[in-house]
Amino acid sequence: MKKILSKDFILFGRNIRLHGLTICMVFLTYMVCVPAFSQGNRSFQAGAHKSNITPKLGGPIIGNWNSPPAEYVHDELYARSIVMDDGETKLVVVTVDNVGVDQKVFDAAKQTIEEATGIPASHVLIASTHTHSATSARGVGDKGREWHADEPLDEYQSFMASRISDGVQIALRNLEPAKIGWGSVDVPQHVFNRRWKMKPGTPVPNPLGGTDIAKMNPGVGNPDLLEPAGPTDPEVSYISIQAIDGRPLALLANYSLHYVGGVPKGHISADYFGMFADKIQELLGADRQNPGFVSMMSNGTSGDINNINFRGPNVKHPPYGKMKVVADDVANAVMKGYQDISYQDWVPLSAKQAQLKLKVRRPSPELAKFVEEVNARPESVKGRHSLEKTYAKRIKQMETFPDDIDVIIQAFKIGDLGIGAIPFETFVEIGLELKERSPLDDHFTIGLANGLYGYLPTPEQHKLGGYETWLSTNRVEEVASDKIVAQLLALFNDLK
Repeated sequence: MKKILSKDFILFGRNIRLHGLTICMVFLTYMVCVPAFSQGNRSFQAGAHKSNITPKLGGPIIGNWNSPPAEYVHDELYARSIVMDDGETKLVVVTVDNVGVDQKVFDAAKQTIEEATGIPASHVLIASTHTHSATSARGVGDKGREWHADEPLDEYQSFMASRISDGVQIALRNLEPAKIGWGSVDVPQHVFNRRWKMKPGTPVPNPLGGTDIAKMNPGVGNPDLLEPAGPTDPEVSYISIQAIDGRPLALLANYSLHYVGGVPKGHISADYFGMFADKIQELLGADRQNPGFVSMMSNGTSGDINNINFRGPNVKHPPYGKMKVVADDVANAVMKGYQDISYQDWVPLSAKQAQLKLKVRRPSPELAKFVEEVNARPESVKGRHSLEKTYAKRIKQMETFPDDIDVIIQAFKIGDLGIGAIPFETFVEIGLELKERSPLDDHFTIGLANGLYGYLPTPEQHKLGGYETWLSTNRVEEVASDKIVAQLLALFNDLK
């Protein structure tokens, strides 16, 4: 991602900015005097706020194979909001500390925001961070896996929607003249592709009655490892917003790392996403500001990326120890790049979104027969794979899904920077392709945005099999990623 440099001197009837002062220049008989923070009669403003969304104790913590009740709050969960205003258009970015949130929750928040502020829903991007240490915002029990789009929000979903809306409204009240800049740094030491091809002859059974080529999380030091099944993206992209006097207002970062974990059973935590935000605030000396500084880490395209080096040593960490290492390393790297940001006093803002129709996957006749056999089998009878019963139940639950679903694909343009939003746990190859093909100078993608519909592998990764491709873990047609990439690129071409 390239850094965008502001022009210190804009000639021929436009203002010149020098050390925050307004300089008046006369060219022929034409004189222009413009405030240093504006572009013509337009000014850039920004505001930020964070709202506490920590749930009550007792609810199930989801993201792993079991769902223990929440018994302890290690650190509070937040909905972190940034509002940007170019004088004509407002854009809103919100990150929510949760593993994944139903679209209807975000839709409810956007409706309230639009009614209260006039900001259209298409200009509001809300994304989950994907911490695995928060209670469910997708319904409890089977409701989290069946299709319940028309059901009213439950207690926690309603609470979350209202807190998101509150935060955006307060961020809007915090608007003040500001300047913006962006850049990126590489932090390669914490991203690893978690899908591995195994050596020929290594059995890789799946719970669907077949055999895979790729295996998720094959184990550190496994002698049967052949090669990673895909790449990584080490880039940390960031946007910094400062007040005109240089006071930090907000920072939005993006990293393609799934989550870190290492949390005791029953603990609520924002994972490394929250630790990163706290560390950036510490490094900037932005404590106890009024209005408060807001830092946030968004999840990039990390559907097949985690923090485990399967060919490295098996290093043990105390609870929360590994995520602190990751958060500190990423924050320190961002701060090095932060010193070189060139800020712009005004940038144009725009947004577009589309409802993209995708087919819901259905089991083949062979798989449907296998599912029926597994569901009828006594619990005492073991299969080839320990998760056969689990996936047989989940595939039956998918019968409640419609044949097609409409998902929100969203594009933001901030100057020459593009931000894409995809409502899936998106594979890293997709993010890399979008960076390469984007018509804008700089680009990053936020995953788990505006809803969550499961994993999004590429067609090539579907051929390799593995957890992320199994039916019910992945719910949409195998060419969905191609359609999403095409839709996002079309939106960005329209914006450009």
